[in-house]
Amino acid sequence: MLPELIPNWIDGREVPALDGGRFTKLRPADGRLLCEVARSRAADVAAAVAAARVAQPAWASIPPVQRGLLLHRMVVRMEQRREEIAQIVAAETGKAPKEALGEVGGAIQCGLFYASEGQRLYGRTTTSGMPNKYAMTVRMPIGVAGLIIAANTPIANVAWKIFPALICGNAAVLKNAEDTPGTAWIVGQIAQECGLPAGVLNIIQGYGEEAGAPLVAHPDVGVISFTGSTEVGRIIQRVAGERFCRVSLELGGKNALVVCDDADLEHAAKWVLLSAFSNAGQRCAAASRVIVFDAVYEPFRALLLEKIACLRVGPGDEHDFGPVINASQLQAMLAAVEAARAEGATVLAGGRRLDDPEHRDGFYMAPTLIEGVDPDAELSRCELFGPITTLYRAPDFAAALALANRSPYGLTAAIHTRSIHRAVRFCEQVQAGVAVVNAGTYGSEPHMPFGGVRQSGNGTREPGTEALDVYSELKDVYINIDPAQL
Repeated sequence: MLPELIPNWIDGREVPALDGGRFTKLRPADGRLLCEVARSRAADVAAAVAAARVAQPAWASIPPVQRGLLLHRMVVRMEQRREEIAQIVAAETGKAPKEALGEVGGAIQCGLFYASEGQRLYGRTTTSGMPNKYAMTVRMPIGVAGLIIAANTPIANVAWKIFPALICGNAAVLKNAEDTPGTAWIVGQIAQECGLPAGVLNIIQGYGEEAGAPLVAHPDVGVISFTGSTEVGRIIQRVAGERFCRVSLELGGKNALVVCDDADLEHAAKWVLLSAFSNAGQRCAAASRVIVFDAVYEPFRALLLEKIACLRVGPGDEHDFGPVINASQLQAMLAAVEAARAEGATVLAGGRRLDDPEHRDGFYMAPTLIEGVDPDAELSRCELFGPITTLYRAPDFAAALALANRSPYGLTAAIHTRSIHRAVRFCEQVQAGVAVVNAGTYGSEPHMPFGGVRQSGNGTREPGTEALDVYSELKDVYINIDPAQL
């Protein structure tokens, strides 16, 4: 299914790291070796950018409709190989095969959306204040797009970046997440099978500080799009901003889900579990803060604990969620829980690594529910990216809304209520890029803009048609006519 060594894709060819470097990728489900991976460095990145720069003008000269048809060919091939892609995603992340298959379906939807945008790369035509003069705008590619993604939903993240970048006429260099090398590798293979011109899509494997940093700093990269932590986003903004590179940042979240006293508690509990624990909590949009009205706090807590006790953890379709992506992430979560406990928080469920014979070789965190955490404590303000959520009490709607907004982040938020008045006011006033009524904190669709405020991003939005503004420039065009020549 996977080669023993996952290579880079540069200029349409599979190549190892120039210095021969490699690192190991372990299976999160059982800790066994999955493959080795090219450990790229600045020289590999330079080669990929050079290939992209050479290929980009010819790619941009292809009419957008024709670019869309070629990308559609890639999407069709992804559909034909969806089972194979899903097997790779499941092996690399530890998530259940059915979850991996669903993720592939989402990536295919995203690809279809952007392939169709080749027919709709709209500018606008407007009036001029001068006679015999016509004004319009057209979209132009930026050049070379540097794309850096996370490992939590690997095939979806690949699709979110490459398809909008390419449909706009850019060539791309994707710095793939080091924990999911095979997912990007197979997309590169599909691109070559479908006739994407060499150099238009280049894929670099490696670590962020060794391969991602040179991509961000490269002077020939015109746009950087990054999904990942706020800490790294700050560095990217600073480094790329020095040379006025366009930057799109989709960063962390500490997302609030509010349960009002008029909520359907069973329905709310279902969505808390899905938002907090599905994908092992490895979502930037995960519900890591659950704010419950005092009037229903005790019964809702009891209901949650009852349902958490029934969650099944493992890599199969019969399980509710799987392992976290690697051992270091697991250790960071355990340390955060212990620090919160030392500060007086109460761990109601979980808070430990699963070490029974079925789980001890993998990277499994028990589903964890904590209460008694101060809203300004580290656990309340730091994204953990794992199956951990905290409970908070609020006396009423105003207090719950204030607590939801008491965060340095602002990515997603949800409210459960039967009141249209509360729902509308929450959506108006919650400080988040996404607001949801009576469902989870995740689940944005490919045709909709996604992104956050404050430390959750820099104001850009991907995917949706809004992503076209990230990957293209607007050019004003004025046409003047001479009536004497009529």
